[in-house]
Amino acid sequence: MRKIVSFLVAALFILGASTVSMAGPRGINSRQHREQQRINQGIRSGELTRHEARRLEAGLLRIRREERRATSDGYLSPRERARLHRELNRESRAIYRQTHDGQDRNP
Repeated sequence: MRKIVSFLVAALFILGASTVSMAGPRGINSRQHREQQRINQGIRSGELTRHEARRLEAGLLRIRREERRATSDGYLSPRERARLHRELNRESRAIYRQTHDGQDRNP
């Protein structure tokens, strides 16, 4: 009986750990998607100029490349995940600043 219980506990632990490790990139991908939507909204509303939008999209592309490089070994370490989140936070602030800076595409 003890062997069965310990086996079930070990199996649950392994499944839980694999679920947590797989959830990381999806969280980052969804954030990247939301940031791209914010850029698109800024373009549609005219709050972003062409130059601002290009620069912001280049920032997102740089983050995607970093993510690809970080996950090339099949694992996203906590340090790599934290770095990607820091970069996404920086990009999010840049999007906010550019959409609220008073420069419009159609003055």
